[in-house]
Amino acid sequence: MLMSTQANRYAHRLIDARADSHLIAPLSAEAPLTLADAYEVSKCILDIRIAQGDAPVGRKIGFTNRTIWSRYGVAEPIKAPIWGPVYESTVRYARDNHGVQSLAGAQQPRIEPEVVFRLGKAPTPGMSVEALAGCIEWMAHGIEIVVSPFPGWKFEAADAVAAFGLHGTLIVGEPQQLTQAGRRKLCEVLADASVSISCDDRLQAAGFGSDVLDSPVKALWHLHQVLQEQPQFAPLAAGEIITTGTWTDAYPVAPGQTWVTAFSGITLPGLTLSFV
Repeated sequence: MLMSTQANRYAHRLIDARADSHLIAPLSAEAPLTLADAYEVSKCILDIRIAQGDAPVGRKIGFTNRTIWSRYGVAEPIKAPIWGPVYESTVRYARDNHGVQSLAGAQQPRIEPEVVFRLGKAPTPGMSVEALAGCIEWMAHGIEIVVSPFPGWKFEAADAVAAFGLHGTLIVGEPQQLTQAGRRKLCEVLADASVSISCDDRLQAAGFGSDVLDSPVKALWHLHQVLQEQPQFAPLAAGEIITTGTWTDAYPVAPGQTWVTAFSGITLPGLTLSFV
């Protein structure tokens, strides 16, 4: 187990790297770092950001898309999801599903199309996937800008957890309120849906909800299960915003580009996002 003083040092190193927009070597290159160690670093970062006046408003789940696991990791591929907090300062809402996002200070930014849930009530331990879906108040399309302080996006899973879960900014589109019937079918409907993502009118990729741990609802259920084994973190609560992971690989973005997403098989509007 990582000593609390070392976890705190790592936390400040990562915070400073983000504040100064510079790159650092992966923590795992310095000394062995387990996932448990990395979540201790994440908890230190959470406590520091709260002390500085930021407020956690939800969580991001990362690496839920099994099709991209083999593309990340150095010593071994990523082979399980991770999670990290999202904050009041890192969540934005797109007016009319259009937005402009500055990349100033972002460390090697990349774009990910996702589905976002807002919880209307807190899940209880031992809930089934179907019961958990009943806790979702609304869903929306979201674009997460993920960032990495590690050169070339080369890191281990534990490094990604420690480095803010790679979370940069979450842009949330128009929320869609869910009916009781919609919640019952949500897991299957999202699994059967697809999304396309284009840059400057050129298709970059398409992805499927089934690639996200079989459904974004199952990704949420996975996070709920993980948090029950991490007492240092608060369990999921009513009002939280949860972004459930990318439907495609993450693509580098640059100022001057405009990215557009579109869904098929579900009535979620796409997003148009321009970078400056």
